[in-house]
Amino acid sequence: MTQFARNTVPEESAADENAKPWSAGNTSDPRGTIEGEWSSRWKGAADPTIPGDAPDKWKPGQGEARIVGDRVYLLFDWDSGKRRGLIEARREGPRRLVGKYINLNNPEITVPWVGLMVSDQRIDGYFTQGRVDFRR
Repeated sequence: MTQFARNTVPEESAADENAKPWSAGNTSDPRGTIEGEWSSRWKGAADPTIPGDAPDKWKPGQGEARIVGDRVYLLFDWDSGKRRGLIEARREGPRRLVGKYINLNNPEITVPWVGLMVSDQRIDGYFTQGRVDFRR
């Protein structure tokens, strides 16, 4: 995990896949914090439980963020809520998150994850095979 985190340095970019709004948007969550509800999506691996899925297809869902001390927890789902994942990350500076993704339906699937808190409306996330992004 340390090597992945060291080599993965997300930078804010208008050309990033997560820069263009794609979520339905949620205006009920307070500004100035990442805590609360999010839209989520991931790609980079095929989910064998979804017929016809492929690594290049986005798996959309809903998410929720909680902050506990220097830790950020991002719980999210996909496949209409049938599958769930958790990102546990620590803050490294004001915008960088470093941690791991855990597949809650199959906890043996755990991979490093690095995120950039672009704003309280956008988190760009990277795992070893692809992306796990959040938008409001």
